[in-house]
Amino acid sequence: MELFALLIPIALVVGFIASYWIIFTKAGEAGWKCLIPIYNLIVVLKIINKPVWWFILLLIPLVNIVIIIMINISLAKAFGKSTGFGIGLTLLAIIFAPLLAFGDAEYISN
Repeated sequence: MELFALLIPIALVVGFIASYWIIFTKAGEAGWKCLIPIYNLIVVLKIINKPVWWFILLLIPLVNIVIIIMINISLAKAFGKSTGFGIGLTLLAIIFAPLLAFGDAEYISN
């Protein structure tokens, strides 16, 4: 039973990493960039055409919540999805990230 309890989180993490790897690849970035903390956020900001200094806003409590929502909405729109999908990407990333990665969404460069 303990092995099963250990395998579930590992499978979720692997699925999440695979999803973001494919999202990065669809956007024309190298997939491995999703594995590096902080740098992956900078790459996401590049993908959604936002300035790098937005990263500093992620360090400010309460402001970071708004910025994360804005980043996820912009990421969804960069792939031709709606604002609702961006909210879903924020609140249920484990479901919406694979939908974005493995679905038919195409990156729309701005």
